[in-house]
Order: sequence, then structure tokens, then C-alpha cells
Amino acid sequence: MSGNIELLSTTLAAAKAEDGAALIAYLPAGFPTVDGGIEAVKAVVAGGADVVEVGLPHSDPVLDGPVIQTADDIALRGGVRIADVMRTVREAYEATGVPILVMTYWNPIDRYGVERFTAELAEAGGAGCILPDLPVQESALWREHAEKHGLATVFVVAPSSQDARLATITAAGSGFVYAASLMGVTGTRASVGAQAQELVGRTRATTDLPVCVGLGVSNAEQAAEVAGFADGVIVGSAFVKAILDAPDEAAGLDAVRSLAGELAQGVRKR
Repeated sequence: MSGNIELLSTTLAAAKAEDGAALIAYLPAGFPTVDGGIEAVKAVVAGGADVVEVGLPHSDPVLDGPVIQTADDIALRGGVRIADVMRTVREAYEATGVPILVMTYWNPIDRYGVERFTAELAEAGGAGCILPDLPVQESALWREHAEKHGLATVFVVAPSSQDARLATITAAGSGFVYAASLMGVTGTRASVGAQAQELVGRTRATTDLPVCVGLGVSNAEQAAEVAGFADGVIVGSAFVKAILDAPDEAAGLDAVRSLAGELAQGVRKR
């Protein structure tokens, strides 16, 4: 079975055709439980998310701030496994029909086996992977298997990336480019800032791939600002915090559905 890279491409193109940006929601698998995490993905899509990133919880998530680290810790203490991540992708995709990607550090894939991981992700209906710590120059084996299975390879670029480096990264990637809006870890910010807009401009000069911005967006106003210059707006910590702050699971689902609705309005308000 082939993965859903084409669905990802058409979804991002459709948002652009409507003169807006796609809302991309991030939620870790296994948080607050495996079943609860699947329901959370369904809730953000019901609220208006166009694409979902399912996080593969990691014991040392170097890109992630304290909110996502807390969620990862809860998932890992709950015993989450790669099989649970695949189940989350499968059930979320079957229930919603939207593109579902996995965001993961390289070590778990390397230990699991690249061929096994890509084959299982494609079979589950996944659209691809975001790989924040896989160097492009070491990515040939991954890209070969991802391409074979119809999966996107999304690399992360940062404001510190030089133009020549951006060109190397974007030439190797597929699906979209993940532009980290600022230096540092994930988390909500008071403002997303001009750094992100400059990075999107420099990235676009090297590629025709959509450029989606993450790190810092937490409300409709920020989402609208980023949608003014990016193809997609990625929101993670704000969704995770909504679940962490909720008194129970039902309230958490209501909170993420409501937040997705507000953010969706923001990205489409251009």
C-alpha cells in the first residue's frame, strides 16, 4: 500500500487556492492515553485542522519545550510504543480522511528499521514524516524508502540556516518545508515575529514546496499573521496545553476542538 503524500500535497494546494493557509495540528501519540490521543486527533480535525502531525514520544525531545516534554513523559510512562503510533495514524486517518504525518526524532526509526517503519506507516495511511534531527547528508536511506512507499520527507529549517544550506535541505525534502519561526524550542510565544517571514521568503527562493511555519503560534491572531506569508500554520504546544489544563478527558477534547476552530478561522481570515 502506498502512503498519502499526494493527499498532503492536494490539501496544502487547496488551502492556498482559497487564499489562506492550512492549519496543521500537532499532538503526541499516547497522550493522555493511546485511545485519548486518537480522540484528540479526531477533535482537532472536527474543529478545523487540515493536517495532523502525530508525535512519536521521545525521552529526550531536543526541539520540544516543557509542555510537549510533559505530554511525552505521560505517554512514555503509559507505555506507548511505535505500534501505538501506527495505530493512532491508522485510526485517525480512517476517521477523518485528512493527511496524517508522524513527527519523530531519528533514533527510534533507526532502531526500529527504516524499511519496516516506512512500510508500516504507508500501510496505516500515513502521509509522511517530519524529521527534525536527521541531517540531510545522512538521509539517503530514509528518502529511498519513503519515496518507495509514497511518504513525504519533511525537513526543518531555522532562521540560522544559510541560503546555500536552505537550498540543500529543500532539494532533498518533499511534501512541505517546516520553517521553525525562531531559534529555540517549541512553545507558545507572545509574538511570532519578523524572523519567520524572512525565513519563509528565503526558503521560497530555493523551492516550489509549500513552506509551513511552526514554533510559537497559540491564538487566532498569530495564526492569521503567519497565514499572511506561509502556506501552513503549525500549532502544537497550545493544543497539548489545552489537554493538560483540562479537568478531565472530555473537557480536553472540547478545548482542543474549540481552539482548532478559532485557529482555523485565523488562517482563513486573509
